[in-house]
Amino acid sequence: MRNTKRSQKIAFFLLFLATLLIVLPVGMIVVIIVQKGLPAINWQFLSDIPRQGMRAGGIFPAIIGTLYLVVGAIIFALPIGLLAAVYLSEYAKDNVLNRVIKLAIVNLSGVPSVVYGLFGLALFVVFLKFGASILSGSLTLGIMILPIIITTSREALESVPQSFREVSLSLGASKWQTIRHIVLPNAIPGILTGTILGLGRAAGETAPILFTVAAFYLPQLPKSIFDQAMALPYHLYVISTQVPNVDEKVRYGTALVLLFLVLMMNLVAIIIRYNFRKKKKW
Repeated sequence: MRNTKRSQKIAFFLLFLATLLIVLPVGMIVVIIVQKGLPAINWQFLSDIPRQGMRAGGIFPAIIGTLYLVVGAIIFALPIGLLAAVYLSEYAKDNVLNRVIKLAIVNLSGVPSVVYGLFGLALFVVFLKFGASILSGSLTLGIMILPIIITTSREALESVPQSFREVSLSLGASKWQTIRHIVLPNAIPGILTGTILGLGRAAGETAPILFTVAAFYLPQLPKSIFDQAMALPYHLYVISTQVPNVDEKVRYGTALVLLFLVLMMNLVAIIIRYNFRKKKKW
């Protein structure tokens, strides 16, 4: 009995230590960014265009460009990812081909973002002749987050109890009606989890937009989806490595805005997910 309690305490301690090793570095990063970036945050910084070779002014075009790219990526990836997840979960047979497809989708989640950037450059910018534009960047980011959305959505659909489907079918509903009115509403919290993960990755990536959309400097906002745009991740890279004598607080202020933007998008999605989860009856 004593050995069991001792083993349990050791296990709890190791789990607590592992949690600290994850949380503490992340917390320190956030604290440093907030501490060094907060002095740069003011209305001019958030609403003005960059000036004096990006050493002064604001980051408004980069904020708007990031929002355009993230919204475009989600508009493209979410419907396709959800439909693919529905097919793999509800319609696809359990055979070798479909198992290989599922494994390939999972593996695509680990492909480096620079590879997606080169793919977007070759397909959207060069082959389809969209040029370096918001459309090319959004489609590239959408393809990059597609495996995440498909995987999490499929797991959410498969987590819905099979008895729900059986009862619906026994009452005369078709398979599609069962999926639409029974399965999907109960899987929405899990689907939103995948969307949250996709939002965070799309907003913070630099390599894909570097090849497909990002501009070094633009004095005005984009007017169509075929225009280039500034984006916060690339702008942060530029002022940190390409532009000399940039005030440290400007760099950290840009990082803080990007962090806050991602957290706000995640918070909205989490609130929506929480409201749907409260309606669950199982």
